[in-house]
Amino acid sequence: MQNYRHKLTVFLLVGSAFGLAACGETREQRVATGALGGAVAGEVVADEPLGGAALGGLAGAIR
Repeated sequence: MQNYRHKLTVFLLVGSAFGLAACGETREQRVATGALGGAVAGEVVADEPLGGAALGGLAGAIR
């Protein structure tokens, strides 16, 4: 049961980070919101906020 909860938490946080990456009118705003959301998700999931920020910022830049 613990493994299922961890996977669900990871899925929801990553999905939220990518959802936040879509917010904003300019590319810079999307990169900033994606990086912020990714940093929070990365810290909660893997104690790695910089990796999460990089992924979130990348997701914001792609859109």
